[in-house]
Amino acid sequence: CQRNIELMWLTGRLAPDFKTIADFRRDNSTGIRNVCRRFVVLCRDLKLFSQALVAIDGSKFKAVNTRDRNFTAGKVDKRQQQIEESIQRYLSALETADRTQPAEIELKTTRLREKIAQLRQQMHSLDQIKEELKTLPDGQISMTDPDARSMATSGKGSGMVGYNVQMAVDAKHHLIVAHEVTNIGNDRAQLNSMARAARDAMGKTRLKAIADRGYFSAQEIKACADTGIAAILPKPTTSSAKAGGRFDRADFIYIARDDEYQCPVGERAIYR
Repeated sequence: CQRNIELMWLTGRLAPDFKTIADFRRDNSTGIRNVCRRFVVLCRDLKLFSQALVAIDGSKFKAVNTRDRNFTAGKVDKRQQQIEESIQRYLSALETADRTQPAEIELKTTRLREKIAQLRQQMHSLDQIKEELKTLPDGQISMTDPDARSMATSGKGSGMVGYNVQMAVDAKHHLIVAHEVTNIGNDRAQLNSMARAARDAMGKTRLKAIADRGYFSAQEIKACADTGIAAILPKPTTSSAKAGGRFDRADFIYIARDDEYQCPVGERAIYR
């Protein structure tokens, strides 16, 4: 609304802030979902989904919850250890100050006692979080946005707390036919549910679904096949030889009739 000329014209230069948009989405979630559903029905009536082929992918969206406000048992233990070390340092400084006795030291000892009290209060809060973590199946808790979860991203060490938004897009007109917001950090369990949602939305009995190797799961692929969906996706590279630019076992073709293997250059590897 502040950068896109088309949106400036559409909204009459109204530029709602993020809180207004977030409140609108929360208060009208059912209506927004119905609008999306009606849009897909309209596209289907206009015969825009002529091909029973969709591409499925996911995108990570950052939540308002910072990483410092997301906890696991390991993070709580590490933070408590840091606090305990800080308390010990302050206690040592307090003991030194008590032996010194001059009047100007009194103010310092008061500040040290206040810091120790604050740290002990943090320890108590972390103990409560640790107990709550025991009741959560995924072992995570986010304090600001309870539904958000910590997720790994493509950049090294650049994890974020947010959501994994799944989308299925038709191959011909690139229209979103199905979407879902999840808090699961990977895509391995999303293939079948998204493919079925796309198939139902498009009104097809059979469907081809394309995805990247992040969706590879034998269980999900079989579930798709059982419901008339052909899943097309590459198998993840797990071979250290392949990662190093060398041939791996998959590059050799077994010829059962001769009990031999054919190597990548077409030569036969004969059993000796």
